[in-house]
Parts: sequence; structure tokens; C-alpha cells
Amino acid sequence: MTARGTPSRFLRSVLQNGVGRYVCQLKRISIIFSKNAQSSLGVREFIEEGVVDYARKNPGTVVYVSPQTCRIPKIVAEYLNGNVREEIITSKTSPQISELLTKLTNQSGLENIRIRKPFHTDSPSIQGQWHPFTNRPLSVGPIRPQKQEAE
Repeated sequence: MTARGTPSRFLRSVLQNGVGRYVCQLKRISIIFSKNAQSSLGVREFIEEGVVDYARKNPGTVVYVSPQTCRIPKIVAEYLNGNVREEIITSKTSPQISELLTKLTNQSGLENIRIRKPFHTDSPSIQGQWHPFTNRPLSVGPIRPQKQEAE
């Protein structure tokens, strides 16, 4: 926590993910719905049409479909870092659910927080950060006022 009262951290990726190879951080999706409830109509439509396509596109993610006697259908996403997100999908259509699953798949599971700086390193350079005048040629001297000619 900072003095502002909001958590912040430096910009970082999860275990340098994407430097060598990309590992999807989403490990498990559970789709919980009711077989009879009107609020689960879009979920049932998505399960008939799109859940197999989603599973084929994301082979590293386990998809559980569990019909239960519940009023509120939801998607429970579990990430590799242990975080769990629940999304309520009451009265959503099949394309909206597909879009939500794509969003959950592309996330890292970390909470959204304020970024302190756009750059950070664990071993800072003693030379300082590069800027356009770092390697300026020596022939260009400092700017001085022009001398006025005596009349």
C-alpha cells in the first residue's frame, strides 16, 4: 500500500512469461449452470455450440461443465498462481460468454493495480537511463548567447 491508499507495483510479467515460450496462466474453467432455469438459457446454448471449440483452441485449460440446481449461473476461473475469479453470467448470450471466456483466458490471474513506473530493473545501470543527448558529438558545444558586434 502507498500513501494514496491503493496498492502499486512495478510493471512485470509472470515468471518472465513470453520471453522463451508462452504458458497460459488459466488452468481450469468451471461452468456452473442449471438445466431448467431461464437465467441459464445462454449458458446451455453456449455448451451446445461453443464449449467444444473453446476446448480445442485452449488445450492447456481444463473445462468442467457441471449442471447443478442453482439460480445463478457462473464461470469459475482458476489460475496457476492460485487466484480464483468468479464471473456471474446470468442472462448472457452465447457470444457474450465466449467473449468472457477469451478475456479470462488472456489474463494472468493477478489483480489490477496501479503501475509505479513504466520501467524497472533489479540491477540498475550506473550510467543512467538513455536519452537522445546521451551520445551527442563533442563538436556541438553548449549553446551560448551570440556576441554582438561593436559598432
